[in-house]
Amino acid sequence: MTDSTTSTRPDGHDDFDVESWLDEHWHPDLPVGEWWSRLANAGLAHPMLPAPYGRGWQRTKTGDLARAMIARGVLGPPSGLGMMLAAPTLLAHGSPKLIEMFVPKILDGQHGWCQLFSEPGAGSDLAGLQTRAERDGDEWVISGQKVWTSMGQWADYGILIARTDPDAPKHRGITYFAFPMKQDGVDVRPLREMTGHALFNEVFIDEARVPHDHIIGDLNDGWRVANTTLMVERSGIGGENVAAPSAAIAGTIAGHLDRSAGSFGNDAAVLGGGMVGPGRVRQLMVLALDNGSIGDPTIRQDLIRLHSMIEITGWHIRRMKSGNAATGAEGNLAKLRNSDITRLARDVGCRILGAGATIVGPDSASGGAVQELALFSPAPSIYGGSDQVQRNIIGERALGLPKEPGPDRNTPFRDLPHNG
Repeated sequence: MTDSTTSTRPDGHDDFDVESWLDEHWHPDLPVGEWWSRLANAGLAHPMLPAPYGRGWQRTKTGDLARAMIARGVLGPPSGLGMMLAAPTLLAHGSPKLIEMFVPKILDGQHGWCQLFSEPGAGSDLAGLQTRAERDGDEWVISGQKVWTSMGQWADYGILIARTDPDAPKHRGITYFAFPMKQDGVDVRPLREMTGHALFNEVFIDEARVPHDHIIGDLNDGWRVANTTLMVERSGIGGENVAAPSAAIAGTIAGHLDRSAGSFGNDAAVLGGGMVGPGRVRQLMVLALDNGSIGDPTIRQDLIRLHSMIEITGWHIRRMKSGNAATGAEGNLAKLRNSDITRLARDVGCRILGAGATIVGPDSASGGAVQELALFSPAPSIYGGSDQVQRNIIGERALGLPKEPGPDRNTPFRDLPHNG
Protein backbone atom coordinates (compact mmCIF):
# COMPACT_ATOMS: atom_id res chain seq x y z
CA MET A 1 0.00 0.00 0.00
CA THR A 2 3.07 2.27 0.06
CA ASP A 3 3.46 4.77 -2.78
CA SER A 4 5.93 3.08 -5.11
CA THR A 5 6.99 6.29 -6.89
CA THR A 6 9.50 7.17 -4.18
CA SER A 7 13.08 6.10 -4.79
CA THR A 8 15.26 4.34 -2.26
CA ARG A 9 19.01 4.91 -2.18
CA PRO A 10 21.41 1.93 -2.20
CA ASP A 11 22.05 2.46 1.53
CA GLY A 12 18.36 1.76 2.20
CA HIS A 13 17.40 5.34 3.11
CA ASP A 14 14.21 6.84 1.72
CA ASP A 15 14.56 9.97 -0.43
CA PHE A 16 10.93 10.87 0.25
CA ASP A 17 10.36 14.66 0.40
CA VAL A 18 8.03 15.12 3.35
CA GLU A 19 7.26 18.80 2.85
CA SER A 20 6.55 18.50 -0.89
CA TRP A 21 4.21 15.58 -0.27
CA LEU A 22 2.28 17.49 2.39
CA ASP A 23 2.02 20.55 0.16
CA GLU A 24 0.54 18.40 -2.60
CA HIS A 25 -1.80 16.14 -0.60
CA TRP A 26 -3.00 18.02 2.51
CA HIS A 27 -6.05 20.21 2.53
CA PRO A 28 -8.09 21.08 5.65
CA ASP A 29 -11.38 20.53 3.82
CA LEU A 30 -10.63 16.85 3.19
CA PRO A 31 -12.74 14.41 5.21
CA VAL A 32 -10.72 12.78 7.97
CA GLY A 33 -11.18 9.35 6.39
CA GLU A 34 -9.87 10.55 3.03
CA TRP A 35 -6.86 12.26 4.61
CA TRP A 36 -5.96 9.19 6.63
CA SER A 37 -6.33 7.04 3.52
CA ARG A 38 -3.81 9.24 1.71
CA LEU A 39 -1.37 8.93 4.61
CA ALA A 40 -1.79 5.13 4.72
CA ASN A 41 -1.40 4.69 0.96
CA ALA A 42 1.87 6.63 1.09
CA GLY A 43 3.16 4.57 4.04
CA LEU A 44 3.04 7.65 6.27
CA ALA A 45 0.40 6.62 8.80
CA HIS A 46 3.03 4.58 10.66
CA PRO A 47 6.23 5.05 8.62
CA MET A 48 8.36 3.03 11.06
CA LEU A 49 6.55 -0.16 10.04
CA PRO A 50 8.14 -2.22 7.25
CA ALA A 51 6.85 -1.96 3.68
CA PRO A 52 4.21 -2.29 2.34
CA TYR A 53 2.50 -0.95 5.48
CA GLY A 54 5.09 1.69 6.33
CA ARG A 55 8.39 2.95 4.96
CA GLY A 56 10.83 1.37 7.39
CA TRP A 57 11.94 4.79 8.64
CA GLN A 58 13.97 5.38 11.76
CA ARG A 59 12.70 7.73 14.47
CA THR A 60 14.67 10.71 13.12
CA LYS A 61 12.98 10.66 9.72
CA THR A 62 9.61 9.96 11.34
CA GLY A 63 10.17 12.91 13.64
CA ASP A 64 10.85 15.14 10.62
CA LEU A 65 7.42 14.18 9.26
CA ALA A 66 5.72 14.92 12.60
CA ARG A 67 7.37 18.33 12.90
CA ALA A 68 6.41 19.25 9.34
CA MET A 69 2.79 18.25 10.01
CA ILE A 70 2.64 20.24 13.24
CA ALA A 71 4.15 23.32 11.59
CA ARG A 72 1.41 23.25 8.93
CA GLY A 73 -1.43 22.50 11.34
CA VAL A 74 -1.95 19.14 9.65
CA LEU A 75 -4.11 16.52 11.36
CA GLY A 76 -1.92 13.68 12.59
CA PRO A 77 -2.40 10.02 11.61
CA PRO A 78 -4.86 7.76 13.42
CA SER A 79 -3.74 7.45 17.02
CA GLY A 80 -4.72 4.96 19.66
CA LEU A 81 -4.07 1.33 20.45
CA GLY A 82 -4.68 -0.04 16.97
CA MET A 83 -1.67 1.85 15.69
CA MET A 84 0.38 1.53 18.88
CA LEU A 85 -0.25 -2.12 19.82
CA ALA A 86 -2.52 -4.09 17.50
CA ALA A 87 -0.72 -3.44 14.21
CA PRO A 88 2.80 -4.32 15.48
CA THR A 89 1.45 -7.45 17.21
CA LEU A 90 -0.47 -8.58 14.13
CA LEU A 91 2.60 -8.08 11.94
CA ALA A 92 4.69 -10.13 14.37
CA HIS A 93 2.27 -13.00 15.03
CA GLY A 94 -0.80 -12.76 12.79
CA SER A 95 -1.53 -15.00 9.84
CA PRO A 96 -1.31 -13.38 6.38
CA LYS A 97 -5.12 -13.45 6.28
CA LEU A 98 -5.46 -11.57 9.59
CA ILE A 99 -2.78 -9.05 8.65
CA GLU A 100 -4.53 -8.22 5.40
CA MET A 101 -7.93 -8.15 7.11
CA PHE A 102 -6.98 -5.77 9.92
CA VAL A 103 -3.73 -3.82 9.44
CA PRO A 104 -4.76 -1.65 6.45
CA LYS A 105 -7.94 -0.56 8.27
CA ILE A 106 -5.89 0.32 11.35
CA LEU A 107 -3.54 2.46 9.28
CA ASP A 108 -6.30 4.36 7.46
CA GLY A 109 -8.33 4.81 10.64
CA GLN A 110 -11.37 2.81 9.53
CA HIS A 111 -11.17 0.63 12.65
CA GLY A 112 -10.55 1.76 16.21
CA TRP A 113 -9.03 -0.74 18.65
CA CYS A 114 -8.73 -1.23 22.40
CA GLN A 115 -6.73 -3.55 24.67
CA LEU A 116 -8.67 -6.15 26.68
CA PHE A 117 -5.95 -7.43 29.04
CA SER A 118 -6.35 -6.22 32.65
CA GLU A 119 -9.04 -7.64 34.93
CA PRO A 120 -10.28 -6.65 38.40
CA GLY A 121 -8.66 -9.75 39.91
CA ALA A 122 -5.64 -9.88 37.59
CA GLY A 123 -3.95 -6.51 37.28
CA SER A 124 -0.31 -6.80 38.31
CA ASP A 125 -0.63 -10.59 37.89
CA LEU A 126 -1.93 -10.46 34.33
CA ALA A 127 -1.39 -14.18 33.74
CA GLY A 128 -3.94 -14.82 36.50
CA LEU A 129 -6.75 -13.65 34.20
CA GLN A 130 -10.06 -15.50 34.49
CA THR A 131 -11.95 -14.38 31.39
CA ARG A 132 -12.77 -17.68 29.72
CA ALA A 133 -13.16 -18.73 26.10
CA GLU A 134 -14.98 -21.94 25.19
CA ARG A 135 -14.99 -23.47 21.71
CA ASP A 136 -18.33 -23.70 19.88
CA GLY A 137 -17.75 -24.97 16.35
CA ASP A 138 -15.98 -22.30 14.32
CA GLU A 139 -16.36 -19.73 17.10
CA TRP A 140 -15.24 -19.09 20.65
CA VAL A 141 -17.68 -17.92 23.32
CA ILE A 142 -16.11 -15.32 25.63
CA SER A 143 -17.28 -14.40 29.14
CA GLY A 144 -15.53 -12.27 31.75
CA GLN A 145 -14.71 -8.72 32.79
CA LYS A 146 -11.91 -6.39 31.70
CA VAL A 147 -10.96 -3.03 33.19
CA TRP A 148 -8.75 0.00 32.41
CA THR A 149 -9.60 -0.50 28.75
CA SER A 150 -8.28 2.60 27.00
CA MET A 151 -10.63 4.02 24.32
CA GLY A 152 -12.90 0.99 24.56
CA GLN A 153 -16.00 3.14 24.09
CA TRP A 154 -14.86 3.95 20.52
CA ALA A 155 -13.35 0.58 19.56
CA ASP A 156 -14.50 -1.61 16.68
CA TYR A 157 -12.11 -4.39 17.77
CA GLY A 158 -10.08 -5.31 20.81
CA ILE A 159 -6.94 -7.35 21.34
CA LEU A 160 -8.18 -9.80 23.96
CA ILE A 161 -6.52 -12.56 25.94
CA ALA A 162 -8.70 -15.23 27.52
CA ARG A 163 -8.20 -18.59 29.18
CA THR A 164 -8.89 -21.46 26.79
CA ASP A 165 -7.44 -24.31 28.89
CA PRO A 166 -7.84 -24.02 32.70
CA ASP A 167 -6.07 -27.37 33.13
CA ALA A 168 -2.82 -25.92 31.76
CA PRO A 169 -0.38 -23.96 33.95
CA LYS A 170 -1.11 -20.27 34.48
CA HIS A 171 1.07 -18.92 31.68
CA ARG A 172 -0.15 -21.54 29.23
CA GLY A 173 -3.70 -22.17 28.17
CA ILE A 174 -4.17 -18.48 27.28
CA THR A 175 -5.17 -17.51 23.74
CA TYR A 176 -4.94 -14.12 22.02
CA PHE A 177 -7.92 -12.98 19.90
CA ALA A 178 -8.86 -10.12 17.58
CA PHE A 179 -12.21 -9.55 19.25
CA PRO A 180 -15.21 -7.77 17.61
CA MET A 181 -16.54 -5.17 20.06
CA LYS A 182 -19.79 -4.27 18.27
CA GLN A 183 -21.96 -7.23 19.27
CA ASP A 184 -24.51 -8.33 21.84
CA GLY A 185 -22.89 -9.40 25.07
CA VAL A 186 -20.33 -6.56 25.17
CA ASP A 187 -21.08 -3.73 27.62
CA VAL A 188 -18.54 -0.87 27.72
CA ARG A 189 -18.77 1.53 30.68
CA PRO A 190 -16.47 4.60 30.67
CA LEU A 191 -14.60 5.46 33.88
CA ARG A 192 -14.39 9.21 34.55
CA GLU A 193 -10.94 10.25 35.79
CA MET A 194 -10.07 13.15 38.06
CA THR A 195 -8.69 14.97 34.98
CA GLY A 196 -12.27 15.12 33.68
CA HIS A 197 -11.53 12.74 30.80
CA ALA A 198 -12.90 9.23 30.36
CA LEU A 199 -10.08 7.51 28.53
CA PHE A 200 -10.45 4.24 30.43
CA ASN A 201 -13.39 1.84 30.61
CA GLU A 202 -14.59 -1.33 32.23
CA VAL A 203 -15.90 -3.96 29.80
CA PHE A 204 -18.35 -6.70 30.70
CA ILE A 205 -18.41 -9.64 28.28
CA ASP A 206 -21.29 -12.12 28.50
CA GLU A 207 -21.15 -14.97 26.00
CA ALA A 208 -19.86 -12.77 23.18
CA ARG A 209 -18.40 -14.52 20.16
CA VAL A 210 -15.21 -14.37 18.13
CA PRO A 211 -14.38 -16.48 15.04
CA HIS A 212 -11.79 -19.21 15.49
CA ASP A 213 -9.74 -17.75 12.63
CA HIS A 214 -9.37 -14.51 14.62
CA ILE A 215 -6.80 -16.17 16.89
CA ILE A 216 -3.48 -14.27 16.72
CA GLY A 217 -0.61 -16.73 17.08
CA ASP A 218 -1.38 -20.28 18.16
CA LEU A 219 -4.08 -21.73 20.37
CA ASN A 220 -3.02 -21.69 24.06
CA ASP A 221 0.12 -19.69 23.18
CA GLY A 222 -1.38 -16.26 23.83
CA TRP A 223 0.97 -15.38 26.69
CA ARG A 224 3.93 -15.30 24.27
CA VAL A 225 1.97 -13.06 21.89
CA ALA A 226 0.84 -10.85 24.78
CA ASN A 227 4.47 -10.33 25.80
CA THR A 228 5.16 -8.86 22.36
CA THR A 229 2.28 -6.44 22.90
CA LEU A 230 3.50 -5.55 26.39
CA MET A 231 7.05 -4.86 25.20
CA VAL A 232 5.75 -2.64 22.39
CA GLU A 233 3.50 -0.85 24.89
CA ARG A 234 6.22 -0.27 27.46
CA SER A 235 8.75 0.97 24.94
CA GLY A 236 6.08 3.19 23.40
CA ILE A 237 5.12 4.65 26.77
CA GLY A 238 8.76 5.21 27.64
CA GLY A 239 9.83 6.68 24.30
CA GLU A 240 9.31 10.12 22.82
CA ASN A 241 6.27 10.65 20.64
CA VAL A 242 7.20 10.63 16.94
CA ALA A 243 3.77 11.21 15.38
CA ALA A 244 1.89 14.45 14.95
CA PRO A 245 -0.96 14.64 17.47
CA SER A 246 -4.51 13.93 16.39
CA ALA A 247 -7.74 14.73 18.22
CA ALA A 248 -9.76 12.75 15.66
CA ILE A 249 -10.67 9.26 16.88
CA ALA A 250 -10.28 6.28 14.56
CA GLY A 251 -13.08 3.87 13.77
CA THR A 252 -16.75 3.85 12.95
CA ILE A 253 -18.14 4.64 16.40
CA ALA A 254 -16.79 8.13 17.18
CA GLY A 255 -18.18 9.56 13.94
CA HIS A 256 -15.06 11.52 13.03
CA LEU A 257 -14.25 9.96 9.65
CA ASP A 258 -16.64 12.17 7.67
CA ARG A 259 -15.75 15.43 9.42
CA SER A 260 -13.32 17.85 7.80
CA ALA A 261 -9.72 17.17 8.79
CA GLY A 262 -9.07 20.86 9.39
CA SER A 263 -11.76 21.09 12.05
CA PHE A 264 -9.59 19.15 14.52
CA GLY A 265 -6.29 21.00 14.22
CA ASN A 266 -3.38 19.14 15.78
CA ASP A 267 -4.64 19.09 19.36
CA ALA A 268 -4.69 15.77 21.24
CA ALA A 269 -6.81 16.94 24.17
CA VAL A 270 -9.25 14.06 23.75
CA LEU A 271 -6.58 11.75 25.16
CA GLY A 272 -5.67 14.03 28.03
CA GLY A 273 -2.69 16.28 28.66
CA GLY A 274 -0.26 13.95 30.38
CA MET A 275 2.42 13.53 27.72
CA VAL A 276 5.92 14.71 28.65
CA GLY A 277 8.45 15.27 25.89
CA PRO A 278 10.65 18.06 24.49
CA GLY A 279 7.55 20.20 23.91
CA ARG A 280 6.67 20.01 27.60
CA VAL A 281 10.15 21.17 28.57
CA ARG A 282 9.83 24.16 26.24
CA GLN A 283 6.41 24.95 27.72
CA LEU A 284 7.78 24.93 31.26
CA MET A 285 10.78 27.07 30.28
CA VAL A 286 8.48 29.71 28.76
CA LEU A 287 6.31 29.74 31.90
CA ALA A 288 9.38 30.14 34.11
CA LEU A 289 10.72 32.97 31.95
CA ASP A 290 7.37 34.75 31.92
CA ASN A 291 6.82 34.75 35.69
CA GLY A 292 10.46 35.18 36.71
CA SER A 293 10.83 31.84 38.47
CA ILE A 294 13.66 31.00 36.07
CA GLY A 295 15.82 32.97 38.51
CA ASP A 296 15.50 30.10 41.00
CA PRO A 297 18.60 27.92 40.45
CA THR A 298 16.79 24.80 41.64
CA ILE A 299 14.12 25.28 38.96
CA ARG A 300 16.81 25.71 36.31
CA GLN A 301 18.52 22.54 37.56
CA ASP A 302 15.30 20.54 37.43
CA LEU A 303 14.47 21.81 33.93
CA ILE A 304 17.84 20.69 32.60
CA ARG A 305 17.50 17.43 34.51
CA LEU A 306 14.11 16.86 32.88
CA HIS A 307 15.57 17.68 29.45
CA SER A 308 18.46 15.27 30.06
CA MET A 309 16.19 12.43 31.17
CA ILE A 310 14.02 12.80 28.06
CA GLU A 311 17.05 12.87 25.75
CA ILE A 312 18.68 9.85 27.41
CA THR A 313 15.42 7.90 27.20
CA GLY A 314 15.20 8.73 23.50
CA TRP A 315 18.72 7.40 22.93
CA HIS A 316 17.84 4.31 24.95
CA ILE A 317 14.74 3.64 22.82
CA ARG A 318 16.62 4.18 19.55
CA ARG A 319 19.31 1.73 20.65
CA MET A 320 16.62 -0.81 21.43
CA LYS A 321 14.90 -0.25 18.06
CA SER A 322 18.24 -0.68 16.26
CA GLY A 323 18.66 -4.19 17.69
CA ASN A 324 21.53 -3.25 20.01
CA ALA A 325 19.64 -3.92 23.23
CA ALA A 326 21.97 -4.97 26.03
CA THR A 327 19.80 -6.22 28.90
CA GLY A 328 16.59 -7.70 27.48
CA ALA A 329 14.59 -5.35 29.71
CA GLU A 330 14.93 -2.12 27.72
CA GLY A 331 11.18 -1.66 27.39
CA ASN A 332 10.72 -2.08 31.13
CA LEU A 333 13.53 0.36 31.88
CA ALA A 334 12.02 2.93 29.51
CA LYS A 335 8.58 2.51 31.01
CA LEU A 336 9.97 2.92 34.52
CA ARG A 337 11.91 6.03 33.51
CA ASN A 338 8.75 7.53 32.01
CA SER A 339 7.15 7.47 35.46
CA ASP A 340 10.15 9.38 36.83
CA ILE A 341 9.96 11.91 33.99
CA THR A 342 6.24 12.52 34.54
CA ARG A 343 6.67 13.05 38.28
CA LEU A 344 9.57 15.45 37.76
CA ALA A 345 7.64 17.44 35.13
CA ARG A 346 4.69 17.66 37.53
CA ASP A 347 6.84 18.81 40.44
CA VAL A 348 8.84 21.45 38.60
CA GLY A 349 5.71 22.66 36.79
CA CYS A 350 3.86 23.19 40.06
CA ARG A 351 6.88 24.95 41.59
CA ILE A 352 7.01 27.30 38.59
CA LEU A 353 3.34 28.20 39.00
CA GLY A 354 3.43 28.36 42.79
CA ALA A 355 -0.02 28.91 44.27
CA GLY A 356 -1.38 29.23 40.72
CA ALA A 357 -1.01 25.47 40.36
CA THR A 358 -4.06 25.04 42.57
CA ILE A 359 -6.34 26.94 40.16
CA VAL A 360 -7.59 25.03 37.12
CA GLY A 361 -9.33 25.98 33.90
CA PRO A 362 -8.38 27.59 30.58
CA ASP A 363 -8.02 31.05 32.14
CA SER A 364 -5.59 29.87 34.82
CA ALA A 365 -1.81 30.00 34.67
CA SER A 366 -0.50 27.72 31.88
CA GLY A 367 -4.07 27.46 30.56
CA GLY A 368 -4.57 24.54 32.89
CA ALA A 369 -1.93 22.38 31.19
CA VAL A 370 0.37 21.98 34.20
CA GLN A 371 -2.61 21.46 36.49
CA GLU A 372 -3.94 18.66 34.29
CA LEU A 373 -0.49 17.06 34.22
CA ALA A 374 -0.46 17.12 38.03
CA LEU A 375 -3.79 15.28 38.15
CA PHE A 376 -2.69 12.84 35.46
CA SER A 377 0.76 12.16 36.92
CA PRO A 378 -0.06 9.04 39.03
CA ALA A 379 -1.29 7.18 35.94
CA PRO A 380 2.04 6.29 34.20
CA SER A 381 3.23 4.48 37.32
CA ILE A 382 0.16 2.21 37.04
CA TYR A 383 -0.93 1.68 33.43
CA GLY A 384 1.00 -0.64 31.13
CA GLY A 385 2.30 -2.51 34.18
CA SER A 386 2.99 -0.75 37.48
CA ASP A 387 6.43 0.49 38.52
CA GLN A 388 6.63 -2.42 40.97
CA VAL A 389 5.96 -4.92 38.17
CA GLN A 390 8.66 -3.31 36.02
CA ARG A 391 11.18 -3.58 38.86
CA ASN A 392 10.32 -7.25 39.40
CA ILE A 393 10.80 -8.00 35.69
CA ILE A 394 14.10 -6.13 35.57
CA GLY A 395 15.31 -7.91 38.70
CA GLU A 396 14.36 -11.39 37.52
CA ARG A 397 15.02 -11.24 33.77
CA ALA A 398 17.88 -8.75 33.49
CA LEU A 399 19.68 -9.14 36.83
CA GLY A 400 18.96 -12.84 37.43
CA LEU A 401 17.52 -12.32 40.92
CA PRO A 402 15.34 -15.10 42.36
CA LYS A 403 11.58 -14.95 41.87
CA GLU A 404 9.13 -14.45 44.68
CA PRO A 405 8.16 -17.76 46.32
CA GLY A 406 4.93 -19.27 45.02
CA PRO A 407 3.29 -22.41 43.61
CA ASP A 408 5.20 -24.61 41.20
CA ARG A 409 5.05 -23.12 37.71
CA ASN A 410 3.53 -26.34 36.33
CA THR A 411 0.51 -26.23 38.66
CA PRO A 412 -2.74 -26.27 36.61
CA PHE A 413 -4.46 -22.89 36.64
CA ARG A 414 -7.68 -24.27 38.13
CA ASP A 415 -5.70 -25.50 41.17
CA LEU A 416 -4.18 -22.08 41.96
CA PRO A 417 -5.69 -19.79 44.61
CA HIS A 418 -7.56 -16.90 42.98
CA ASN A 419 -8.51 -13.40 44.01
CA GLY A 420 -12.16 -12.97 44.97
